[in-house]
Formats: sequence, C-alpha cells, structure tokens
Amino acid sequence: MKCLVIKSTGSWHTVKAEGGQIYECKLRGNFRTRGIKSTNPVVVGDRVSVVDSKGTYVIDNVYERTNCIVRRSVNLSKKTHVIASNIDQAILIITMNQPVTTTAFIDRFLVSANAFGVNVVLLFNKIDLYDLNLLKTHKEYIDMYEKIGYKCISTSVLNNELDEIKSVMKNKINIISGHSGVGKSTLINMIQPDLSISTQDISLSHNQGQHTTTFSQLYDMDFGASIIDTPGIKGFGLVEIEKNDICNFFPEFLNLRSKCKFNNCFHNNEPNCEIKEAVLRNEISESRYKNYLSMYNEDDNEYRINNY
Repeated sequence: MKCLVIKSTGSWHTVKAEGGQIYECKLRGNFRTRGIKSTNPVVVGDRVSVVDSKGTYVIDNVYERTNCIVRRSVNLSKKTHVIASNIDQAILIITMNQPVTTTAFIDRFLVSANAFGVNVVLLFNKIDLYDLNLLKTHKEYIDMYEKIGYKCISTSVLNNELDEIKSVMKNKINIISGHSGVGKSTLINMIQPDLSISTQDISLSHNQGQHTTTFSQLYDMDFGASIIDTPGIKGFGLVEIEKNDICNFFPEFLNLRSKCKFNNCFHNNEPNCEIKEAVLRNEISESRYKNYLSMYNEDDNEYRINNY
C-alpha cells in the first residue's frame, strides 16, 4: 500500500496510508546496501510502499522525490543528510539574538533550497526583544532579502501575531527550520495548541537554543496546512552542488552575469566582473557577495558543520 512518512526516529518510521490509517514500520534491510549516500534513506515527506512481512510492516520502496532539503552530514562518510522531502515551501525562522542567525547561515540554506527546488519564506521571530540597533539590522536584512525576491515576515510568536503566517502556510506542506531556540516548536504550539510540543528556554551561558525536537515529524493543522517540525540545525554545509554552479543560486547575479567580460566568469578573481562592480555600486549586497565567496572558495575537505 502507498503511504506518507509522517515521523522518522531512525529505526522506526510512522506512516499514514491513503485511507488515513497509521502504521509503525521498519525499513527493509536491503536499503542499506543500495549505495544510498545519505545518512537517512527514508525521511518525513517521503511517499513509500509498505507491505506486511510476517506481522511487521516494512517499507520496501521509496518513490521518487519531487524535491528535498539537504545538508552535509556530520557523518562525512555518508556525505548527505536529507531533512525532509516533497515539500511545498520551507519556513526558515531567523532571530537577531537569542540565538543569533547569521547571514552566512541564511544564505547557505537559501542556496541549498534553491538548488533542490524548494521555495523559502524568511520568518523573522522575537522582534519584541529587539533594541534599536537590532531593529535597524533587522530592517537591513528585510530590505536585502525582499530586494532579491524572498518573502519576509516579521513577528513575535509569543504575542500571537500569526495571521500572516497562517495565510502563507495554508494549503501547503511546510518545513519549519532554523537554529535551536529560534521558536520553531513554540510557533507550532501557538498555531495548534493541542499538540503541546516540548520547548525549552535559551541556554543563558551560551545564548543558544537547546534541542527539544530530536526527530522530524509532520503535523496537520486545523486551518488547512501541514507542518514538518525538524530538529534545530547548528550549521549548514553545502553538498551535491558543484562550486561552479553556486553562483546560479544567487538570484541577484543572474541578470548581470552576461555583462561580465568572460562567459565563464565565477565572480571571484576575474577582471571586468559585473557582479563585483554591482557590489561597489550597492546594487548587490556586500554581505551576500562575501557569503558567496566563502562558499565558492571553500575546499571540499574543509566542510565542517560546526564552522557555520
């Protein structure tokens, strides 16, 4: 029977059949020998085939994914870690403090999502905690990302400012992502209080979030949306993207690159580069360009999740 994976804890996977029945399944053993390069062959959002094998439900096939969110795995021998699949959009929750979300992290997430065909909405949370300096930086971030086409929402989840978020999520499968502590689980609890997802306070000693969500799970909302809650991400290493293709995933580069002197310009050390000229003219964000260079000049052997 065909099912949708709605929860994955590693050894066991919870699936929902087309008729709404819920089953706990194991993964057929030969998946481990198929040359799969990810740490998790089956992820939330996957559409799978399930069979009854001597009283135990077993996933024996994963159907082709329409898209996915992928990052470099901490286990480098496996290369990739797929966060979720077959999603309509990703909601990246960003906080200016408690904890800090850097543009380096944001841009890596956007590049990977763009490369794998996932639309992203940027949700700036905890704006009630911002002082004047943070409010200024917050506005600069909004201006920078809206200018290149990303939808941005500013809110305080604790103040129940949820109408715009619900409107954006409605009739879609949404993955909620971001650092630990940015308010992912709190957001879902506010939208759907009966779920009672566990939350924790920010670590005062490190000003960072503490992991409360330890596995991904899909929830259906009363207002007609589905949300995949994911564990907090400390860093985002790019994977399965050729370095010469990275520039293709910066939308503000696309209309200008034809004006570069060289057709194969990678906007690094080449002369007469229109992208670099646009940075000097403030047409392209210097922050975005520096983050591009960081990704482009990164040696494959230097990928480490904790660096970002």
